[in-house]
Amino acid sequence: MANIASAQKQNRKMIKNRARNRAAMGTLRTAVKKARIAVDAKSDDSAKLIKAAVAIVDKAVTKGILKRNTASRYISRLVTRVPPAVTV
Repeated sequence: MANIASAQKQNRKMIKNRARNRAAMGTLRTAVKKARIAVDAKSDDSAKLIKAAVAIVDKAVTKGILKRNTASRYISRLVTRVPPAVTV
């Protein structure tokens, strides 16, 4: 346990930030998983789900939860799953 006031404050901040980051990553993983399942099932709304997943990934980058290259990799892998006839 931290004894110094600034260290105690940092611990409180860390707990809040960790909760926020975990919630955002859960949302991100769920969106990516739904998009992958829709593409694999050749669903009609797969393009819509991919677009939503890409938006969530981009939002995670702006919040500092994901690095830019990691987000680019997620997006690239999602978009390459889409058949060429479908536009995202």
